[in-house]
Amino acid sequence: MVAMNHARAAFGLVALALAASTSSARALDKFRFANGGFGLWAVEGTRIGQQAGIFAKHGLEVETYGTAGAGETLQAVISGSADGSVGVGTAGVIGAFAKGAPIRVFGSNFTGAGDVYYYVRADSPLKSFADTTDKHIISYSSAGSSSNTITFALIEEAGVRAKAVASGDQANTLTQVMTGQITIGHATPPFGLKEIDEGKIRILGSGNEAPSLRNQSTRVDMVGLRVLNERREPFLRFVKAYREVLDWMKDNPEAIRLWSSNTGVPEDRSRRAAYEFQPRSAADHMKINGIDAIMTGAARQKFISQPLTASQLAELIQIPPP
Repeated sequence: MVAMNHARAAFGLVALALAASTSSARALDKFRFANGGFGLWAVEGTRIGQQAGIFAKHGLEVETYGTAGAGETLQAVISGSADGSVGVGTAGVIGAFAKGAPIRVFGSNFTGAGDVYYYVRADSPLKSFADTTDKHIISYSSAGSSSNTITFALIEEAGVRAKAVASGDQANTLTQVMTGQITIGHATPPFGLKEIDEGKIRILGSGNEAPSLRNQSTRVDMVGLRVLNERREPFLRFVKAYREVLDWMKDNPEAIRLWSSNTGVPEDRSRRAAYEFQPRSAADHMKINGIDAIMTGAARQKFISQPLTASQLAELIQIPPP
């Protein structure tokens, strides 16, 4: 009986050890991402990848939450309350890095500015950017955002003569346009497509009307330096999984279905937003395009006092190889 009890005890210890080992093997490395423009196709990869089980396949769990814009996003990553972000305005990231922010770029998010459109109320007399005067107001979300860069580029290059103001997120911007506080709002689909279809607002133009932006990586993906230093292996696994997510999202009906469910936007509008406004050619994650022009724009907006040196750029931009 004593021997049997000892055997049972030994068996129990082995079972506990196996259970602990199995539990450890199943433990997922967790990352937290703060994304501005939450719900936009180009920044949905972290949320959709989690929902589709692609991150779990790589031993990862990714939590994603939305912010009010670039400033809040950058602060979340700088403070460590978020591990990283996707879809942050490139000029704002460069400006924060130049001031000593512990952040690094791990990929391009979007090249060009065609997914940001500008709109007016349907009853507005404005027909194009060329019709604007200094009595009109054009919006961008917040300082350092991609819409900030795009709006000022339109003023420089596309004949926009309206005064630029920060208007916050897209919902607040729409309210301000409809109540007459702002003449020209900015948005990225699928936001606003419902109002366009209903005849409440009308597209005036897009960010690609500023020629210098068409071949620039206007948004990038970034990570906190602390994550690179302390969690490099799981982060590199995240990058591999994230790229898999981006490939999976291309022309995938299930990705559109998940996005539509997340945003409450019907699938037909979601499909239009993803494929018409954000073409695959704009989403090369491996290459930052137009960096010299980006720095020129960042200096013009006073995000930096002078362009970053080659060594500074090499320190900031750390895109893992395939």
